[in-house]
Amino acid sequence: MNEKTYQTLAKVLDTLPNGYPKTDSGVEIKLLKKIFRSEDAELFCDLKLDFETVQQIAERTGRPLEGLEDHLSKMQERGQIFGVDIEGVKIFKMMPWVFGIYEFQRPHMDRELAEMCEAYAEVFAGQFFSKKPQLMQVIPVEKEIPDKQQTLPYEQVSNIIENSLSFAVFDCVCKKEKRLLDNGCDKPLEICMACAPIPGVFDNSEHQRAISKTEAYAVLDKAEEAGLVHMTWNVASGHFFICNCCGCCCGVLRSINDLGINATDVINSYYYAEIDPDACIACGTCMDERCQVNAIETEDDAYRVIREKCIGCGLCVSTCPSEAMVLVRKQPEEIVPPPSDEMDWYEKRAAERGIDISQYT
Repeated sequence: MNEKTYQTLAKVLDTLPNGYPKTDSGVEIKLLKKIFRSEDAELFCDLKLDFETVQQIAERTGRPLEGLEDHLSKMQERGQIFGVDIEGVKIFKMMPWVFGIYEFQRPHMDRELAEMCEAYAEVFAGQFFSKKPQLMQVIPVEKEIPDKQQTLPYEQVSNIIENSLSFAVFDCVCKKEKRLLDNGCDKPLEICMACAPIPGVFDNSEHQRAISKTEAYAVLDKAEEAGLVHMTWNVASGHFFICNCCGCCCGVLRSINDLGINATDVINSYYYAEIDPDACIACGTCMDERCQVNAIETEDDAYRVIREKCIGCGLCVSTCPSEAMVLVRKQPEEIVPPPSDEMDWYEKRAAERGIDISQYT
């Protein structure tokens, strides 16, 4: 293996808005060697964050057109880059480490890779969650949103479903990783979803199961029943995934629970829960079974929400037997609207990190 090639790839990934920090152990290079062949790493560095056709990539980079589509398609299969086939025309782009390469290693995740990812997680999180915009936003349990007249479309999970024409369900990479490390939970594994505004996108996928719109809503119901938090990319439009997350496995929620990073630095949210102490019967369901971020504590003969920890998911509200809990919309000055779309997110994060991404756009 060409060591310089992997050092270059690591530098490119760290120059992307999402970052890819260096470690003392060098585990970040070991990860890249595990995932990428040398020739794949070189081609990755020639790509952009914007979609391009194979012809455009060849013309811009000077690479021979012959064999290029096959090489890019194989990289897509290995979860190294993102690609889409639109009416027979394939387009490709590079991906950051998160959200991107890591999540797309789900079909290829083995114990060795899981151990490397776990070793890298704390260093990566230290850099990643120190900047904004946050990667993810919480989408509350929709039936618990108090006043939908005030709710913006990106705050409603149904909006993502209704604006999509293709759906797929697949195993959660975080839960899979933890199970490979003998530290998994009993929450549903096949529970995260992809969606697209184009019909039939997932019909021939080997690594995710195409489902109907009705089945997509059933997955959401299953997630809520299991106490999993709905999360998606922190943008106003262009959503293509819905993660359903637990606090014990999810890399985002674990940054709150295990690393002690402030919830508002980790995730964007628009609501918080409140408990009426007079109506609370102190059953403990909210704290013991539903809250995924340890945001509820006992107080006298009732329970209370720790305001600064609450991510406003609504899971506790939906199962309170005495109806003592409600979701409350944050004050306008507390709400930070998400970036408009993917590229706006990249530009805002790049500005926050003080890096120039013009060469990748």
